[in-house]
Amino acid sequence: MQLARVIETSTTVAATRSRLAKVDALAEALREAAAADLPATELERLVRTTADHLAGTLPQRTVGVGYRGLRELPDPADEPSLQILEVDDLLTAMAALAGPGSAGARAAAVGELFGRATADEQRWLVGLITGELRQGASDGVLLPAVATAAGVPEALVRRAVMLAGFTGPVAAAALLHGEAALAEIRLEVGRPLRPMLAGSEPDVATALTHRRDPGTPVAVDTKLDGIRLQAHLDRDAEVPVRLFTRSLDEITDRLPEVVDAVLRLPADRAVLDGEVVALDADGRPHPFQVTGARTASSADPQALAGRTPVTTFLFDLLHLDGRDLVDEPAHVRWEALDALAPDLVVPRVVTATEAEATAFFEEVLAAGHEGVVVKDPDAPYAAGRRGAGWVKVKPRRTADLVVVGVEWGSGRRSGKLSNIHLAARRPGTDELVMVGKTFKGMTDALLEWQTERFLGLETHREGYVVHVRPEQVVEIAYDAVQTSRRYPGGIALRFARVLRYRDDKGPAEADTLDDLR
Repeated sequence: MQLARVIETSTTVAATRSRLAKVDALAEALREAAAADLPATELERLVRTTADHLAGTLPQRTVGVGYRGLRELPDPADEPSLQILEVDDLLTAMAALAGPGSAGARAAAVGELFGRATADEQRWLVGLITGELRQGASDGVLLPAVATAAGVPEALVRRAVMLAGFTGPVAAAALLHGEAALAEIRLEVGRPLRPMLAGSEPDVATALTHRRDPGTPVAVDTKLDGIRLQAHLDRDAEVPVRLFTRSLDEITDRLPEVVDAVLRLPADRAVLDGEVVALDADGRPHPFQVTGARTASSADPQALAGRTPVTTFLFDLLHLDGRDLVDEPAHVRWEALDALAPDLVVPRVVTATEAEATAFFEEVLAAGHEGVVVKDPDAPYAAGRRGAGWVKVKPRRTADLVVVGVEWGSGRRSGKLSNIHLAARRPGTDELVMVGKTFKGMTDALLEWQTERFLGLETHREGYVVHVRPEQVVEIAYDAVQTSRRYPGGIALRFARVLRYRDDKGPAEADTLDDLR
């Protein structure tokens, strides 16, 4: 099966708004992969890799190549010839390169792969390798497509993906071995699960409306702005503690103090969900970048020695000494966690009143934390799903900024000006300083409007960037401000998204760098 077939399907999925059409296109490609005439082991790898590619996921997770290594590519091929398994082999070999001479060998491998790729394949492979493949299929359409292609219940596929972590192996099991193979997929200590996710509401009162019955108690957890972490403990394993991020990447060697904390627990085998955060001497959280720097550390003790230590907080327990807890009500999991690790449980209150929940929310904010998560004590652990089981509440921060440039979109946004460049005023001057970009929060109607608007303000172009006269003010919501070497103001907005365009304000009324700081 050719790589071009996956890219064709991805393009089809990106071009339609119909969920049914997306599912049908994905299911057809998966069935085609499963029908290939290959030995059993190769067929399983083909289906697994095809599903990963359709999801926009690199099966190897990383191959040691970033944007810099992909900046200069060979001339593209005229006709598609790359096979999916051939690409998988080349990427696996690339990922294995290490030691003296590996940089040159990796550059040669990039040249070999991209020299055989067409222009469309080159663009797609760059997105896949860098993790910026915006037309990858989400779980919302890919998992139903796996179920449709295999003729199995979607609920069984979702549960299997939760326990297996990744869609590829589940797709191979479903399409090649059927429902019985999916039922055999179990939680395995040492293999990361999909993490449960939270929905979002603007305030505590609205979050409480998600309760099954008014007046029933909820848990209100402190929401820490740290690194989401899944800890696996198995004292009989060669590596007794393994730590995984929200994206299921392993970072065990970067957090030795967390490993020590898990080893102190009175259990032989456990899977725990939590967060780690760097705290100052007063117990207040450092900016996220201080905590985030720990994921960039290596196992070199000298590299770790200069890093700020992190504190471990736990909020869920998914397995304990042979007992799987994912299907148990949350209050059962919490009781077991309290007994296992009473000193590590995240600060929480259980209450039935809005007043007490709101008071705790305000205490959490005063302590410097991000917000709260309102949790249903009766909910099972529904990995990968956002719903009423967990609802996060964070204060919304906004800023009025000036648009100074816009990038042309890709995929469904092709032909539209999409990613806007945001600038704040330098205090005491009219100078505008860039502090971030965003393409989030834009409806189709807004994309149409801003394309017309910014083409009317265009001054010049550089590649895919349209530079514009600094006249349009936009109201932006963001989660935090962090230091940045990328932008000249030394700061950047975290998780910026468009709220509305402000035609009632001019650039002189935009927020300043000091306002953001």
